[in-house]
Amino acid sequence: MLCTVRWFASVLLVFAVFCAGASAQQSVHYEVSFPNAVHHEAQVQATFTGVHTPVFEVVMSRSSPGRYALHEFAKNVYNFHATDDHGNALGIVRPNPSAWNVATRGGTVVIDYTVFGDRADGTYDAIDETHAHLNMPATLAWAHGFENAPITLRFHIPAEADWKIATQLLPHEDGTWSAPNLEWLMDSPVEISNHAFPEWKVENEQFRLSLHHHGTDAEAVAYARMCEAVVLEEEGVFGALPRYDGGTYTFLIDYLPYASGDGMEHRDSTVITGTGNLTDSASRLIGTVSHEFFHSWNVKRIRPKSLEPFDFEHADMSGELWFAEGFTNYYGILVLKRTGLSSLDQFARSMGMAVNNILSAPGREVFDVIDMSRMAPFVDAATSIDPNNMGITSFRITPTARHLPLELT
Repeated sequence: MLCTVRWFASVLLVFAVFCAGASAQQSVHYEVSFPNAVHHEAQVQATFTGVHTPVFEVVMSRSSPGRYALHEFAKNVYNFHATDDHGNALGIVRPNPSAWNVATRGGTVVIDYTVFGDRADGTYDAIDETHAHLNMPATLAWAHGFENAPITLRFHIPAEADWKIATQLLPHEDGTWSAPNLEWLMDSPVEISNHAFPEWKVENEQFRLSLHHHGTDAEAVAYARMCEAVVLEEEGVFGALPRYDGGTYTFLIDYLPYASGDGMEHRDSTVITGTGNLTDSASRLIGTVSHEFFHSWNVKRIRPKSLEPFDFEHADMSGELWFAEGFTNYYGILVLKRTGLSSLDQFARSMGMAVNNILSAPGREVFDVIDMSRMAPFVDAATSIDPNNMGITSFRITPTARHLPLELT
């Protein structure tokens, strides 16, 4: 019996070493370019090295870090192809709307596809001749079994563009960027544009403001000082700054006439979008900065267990959002008063509106705070509201031609 146990333990050890070796050989590399930016398209090529299964499962996410509802990002993906490392075409089967099963003998699988993006917010992509505003779940397909593989990326800037890259991804001297695993990658938005880029330092942490707007450099510097005041005041609430990966935190902000108002927290950055401009609206716009930066602690590091690890294929439900979002709402308003960026009257009016909305809402008689938190997948931008490319890539049935073939839109 002892020999049998030892033999079984040896087999398990060999299997564990084999699996560890296989995992160590895995890697993912993305090439992202914008040859048709004028039509809101990006071209993505992903190379997966170390494939060990006959069916390789490629997926587009259905949810995004910080967003609790489903968004079905695959609807904006088309021209999907798969090859081996010699360029030989591989067979593809669609098991569900968000996945592609690729037939392979193992080794290396290369996929390439087009992704459409025309909504500047914290959830979707916005690609045009002025910038590429990218949320990774809306941009990059990934693969089952490669969640812990190291990842590198290269962004190809159009030759005629004067764009630069801002992101919490880790930079390298050869111009590539990296993430140690899928969760880090999906939590790392990117702004590629001719943005203003003021920086400042607090203790040992570097802060950067990537500001894509139509204002002046002087306005960008002045707004960076407002952001710095928020950073210092919120540091005072917690007593210390988080230790950011790579020692940097980046505010990725798009204030553009065609942007959608939004804010989305990430571990070492935040995305903020809106139609306002700094000439007229800086004192109003800074409110979203205050809220989203507070998430740097509350929800990104003081994190409900129900939200970790994040599930990119299902809605992420939590009963603790009353704490993660509720306390953030309170301190986001309070910090502006403490910094002097809002007056006592403004603070009282904002807090009064927040309290009145709760006290007068009939929902408080139906759900407690835990159940209300669990409603987030139904109300947190729960519809797929971005402009998509269905008019070009899909068919529809016209009301007057129900018995005729499908008509191209």
